[in-house]
Amino acid sequence: MSIQLGTAAPDFEAQTTEGPINFHDWMGDSWAVLFSHPKDFTPICTTELGYMAKIKPEFDRRGVKIIGLSVDPLDRHEGWAKDIEETQGAAPNYPIISDADFNVSKLYGMLPATVEGDPVPRTPADNQTVRNVFVIGPDKKVKLILVYPMTTGRNFDEVLRVIDSLQLTAKHKVATPVNWQQGENVIIAGSVTNDEAKELFGEWDEPKPYIRVVPQPQ
Repeated sequence: MSIQLGTAAPDFEAQTTEGPINFHDWMGDSWAVLFSHPKDFTPICTTELGYMAKIKPEFDRRGVKIIGLSVDPLDRHEGWAKDIEETQGAAPNYPIISDADFNVSKLYGMLPATVEGDPVPRTPADNQTVRNVFVIGPDKKVKLILVYPMTTGRNFDEVLRVIDSLQLTAKHKVATPVNWQQGENVIIAGSVTNDEAKELFGEWDEPKPYIRVVPQPQ
C-alpha cells in the first residue's frame, strides 16, 4: 500500500506495551506521531526511543500522542525498555506496538505485502525500511512522512518544528519559510488574494508579489 501526504492513515488493531489498541480510537481527536523501528535491541533506535521519552512533555503540550513500533514480539519490547532506561536515562513512557505479524508495516508501505513468517530470525537489515516517521492529524490524514536509514538517528526536534508549522498553518492562511521557528515571520498562503489578505493581515512586506511576509498570527 502506498502512503502519501493527504491520504488517510490506515486504521489497525495491535498489541502494544500498554495493552491492545485500535489506532484511530487511540488517537481520538489528537494529532499523532507513529515512528517505526526494524528490530528491538538496535543501537540507534535505542537512543531514539530514550530521547522521545525525555521530550514527551513537548508533544503533550501540543496535543500530540506518540507511539512507537518495532517488528518483534511483545516480550522482547519489555526487555528492551529496561536497556533504554539504563543507557538513555529514560524508559519509554508511551506505547510501543509489537508488529510481529508485519501487519502495520505492510499497511504503511514499510515492508512488502509478501513478507511473512517468524519475525525473530529476521535481522535489522531485513527490516531496514521500517525507519519511518508519520505525523497524522486529527482528521486521520497523513501530514508528514520521513524515512531514515538505519545508520542515521532521527531528529525529533525537527518533528516538533514541523508540527508547530502544521498546527499553525491548519488554523491560519499562512505558510512557513525555510528554517522557520516558532514566533518568526510567516508567508501569506498563495491561495489568499490581496483583498482577502488585507482583511486578514492588514499590511505586509512584499519583496516579490508572490512573497508576502507577515508576523506569525497569534
